[in-house]
Amino acid sequence: MSHPLTYPGRLPPGAGLLADDRFLPMSEEAGPLGGWRVRSGSREARLADHLAGLGAGPLEARHPVVAVGSNAAPGQLRRKFAAAGIRPVVPLTPATVHGVAPGVSAHVSRNAYLPAAPIRVPGSSLLFVVWVDDTQLAALDATEPNYLRLPLPPRSFPVTLSSGEALPSCHVYAGQHGCLVDEEGEPLRLAPQPELIGRLLARSVKLRRLFGRTPEEFVTRARQDDGTREAAHALFRSDGLADPGAGLAGELSRYTAWSFG
Repeated sequence: MSHPLTYPGRLPPGAGLLADDRFLPMSEEAGPLGGWRVRSGSREARLADHLAGLGAGPLEARHPVVAVGSNAAPGQLRRKFAAAGIRPVVPLTPATVHGVAPGVSAHVSRNAYLPAAPIRVPGSSLLFVVWVDDTQLAALDATEPNYLRLPLPPRSFPVTLSSGEALPSCHVYAGQHGCLVDEEGEPLRLAPQPELIGRLLARSVKLRRLFGRTPEEFVTRARQDDGTREAAHALFRSDGLADPGAGLAGELSRYTAWSFG
């Protein structure tokens, strides 16, 4: 949060369990997720048993959410839950997600970075699934005012854990502002912030007038006030840097409408 150009933060090298102030590595096992092994020092235990030992909610009472941005960073999850007074005990598991990749939302966050938003793509992406209980899910929702949490239809967007287990249901936070696009109008893929911001500044004279010529100047000016960030949102559209219809919000909302009549 204090270094916006490092967004989305430090992602884990593999599966693990965020347990208060620690991220414990976890190895996949054949069969259900509860049987995956969590390592804590020289000790090892099944994920289901480790959660029970911590007094945390079981997997059966948790919701799988695909993370395309900083929600896959244990430090970010810990910060969000700590701010809400909630204990941060959350499994994170790698998964292959068909048809989805991290794009870039067409707005500037209040912390001065260009946040991720899911986009539809051919093929698959390796992303993280975070497993949150009801209280944690409500807290995450409250931190995502620019997004809609929507279900991923398993037939169109299957999510498969690295163990081969297919998830029958999953959610994702879909951006409400559309997505940034390239010169051909195709959604941009998430990339390091200096690269993304530099590319946008090179394309738009108006954006350079508003934010300066370097990613560092961009961050400094984006932090100054809400008006500057709101001006960027409008400029993204007027200068052809964004497509309001890009992203998954519209498509997933239609799936949801069809599912519930």
